[in-house]
Amino acid sequence: MSDGGTQVLEKPQTDDTDTGDEVFHYVRKEKIAESAVMGTMVQALCGEVFPVTKAPKPGSPVCPACKEIYESLAG
Repeated sequence: MSDGGTQVLEKPQTDDTDTGDEVFHYVRKEKIAESAVMGTMVQALCGEVFPVTKAPKPGSPVCPACKEIYESLAG
C-alpha cells in the first residue's frame, strides 16, 4: 500500500447478527493514534464511524467499499 495518508483498521461488529468476521477499514493515518489514546471516533473512507480498537494482521479482510475508494484515489 502506498502512503496516501490512510491505514487499515478494524470496525468491530456490534449487532446481533455478528458472523465473527472482522472487516478492516481505511482511515486517515493521523487520526489513528488520537483515537487509540483519546477514544475518539474515526471515519473510514466508506463512511463508517468507529473507535480504533486494534491494528490489522497481514491477510485480514478489508472492507470492499473502502478498498474500492482507496484504489480509485491511489490510481
